[in-house]
Amino acid sequence: KKTAAILIPFCNVHEAPGILLQVRSRAMRSHSGEVSCPGGKVDELLDLNLVDTALRECTEELGISRDRIELLGSISPPEKSLRGDIVWPFVGFVHEESMGRSHVDGNEPIPSIDLSAIEHTSSKDEVAAIFHLPLAELANPSRLRPYLFRDRRPYWAVEVSDLVPAREDGLPFTSGSVETSQEDEVGGGREGRLEVWGLTGWYLSLLSSSL
Repeated sequence: KKTAAILIPFCNVHEAPGILLQVRSRAMRSHSGEVSCPGGKVDELLDLNLVDTALRECTEELGISRDRIELLGSISPPEKSLRGDIVWPFVGFVHEESMGRSHVDGNEPIPSIDLSAIEHTSSKDEVAAIFHLPLAELANPSRLRPYLFRDRRPYWAVEVSDLVPAREDGLPFTSGSVETSQEDEVGGGREGRLEVWGLTGWYLSLLSSSL
C-alpha cells in the first residue's frame, strides 16, 4: 500500500469564495481528462509528512508556492483508492501573494487570486485546465446529481462543464467513457459532461456538509 495526500484549495476569484480545481492532462497515464484536486503519492525523499506531500504537489501541478497556502486542516479520515493507496485530504486557502507580504486588515476581504497567472505557472504535462468552483455553485441544485460512492455512500456529483475554459482546439472538456479500472476513483462523471465526481466529489460533499 502507498500513501497519498491531496489539497482542497479554497481561494477567492473576482471576490467570490470557492475552490480551485484542475482538469488532468490527457497525457496522464491514469484519470486523464478528469477533474481533481492537486495531490499525489508521498515522496519519502522529499516529504517530511503528509502535509508536505499535499503542498509539494500543489506547487508542482499548479505552480503555487507554499508561502501562499494557509493550511486549514483536514476534513475526514483517509479513503482507500481503488488501487489500494491511502489518500489523506487536507484543506488550505490560496492567497494572492506570500502570507509574509500580506497586509490585509481583519475587516477587509481577502484579495482574489489571478487565475490567468496560475494557468501560466501550472504544469502543462499534468494539468490541461484550471477553474474556480464558487461555493454558491457547489450548493446550486441545478448542478447536483445524487450518486453513491463505492455503491453505498450517497454524495453529490457537481456539473462544471460551463466553468471550465475550452480546450486549445476550441472544444469543451467533456467526460469520455470511464474505464472500469478507474470507475468511481477521480471521476469524469456522465459522458458528454464534465463533473466533479468519484473521490473528488466525495471529498467536496463532505466539505460542503461541514460549511
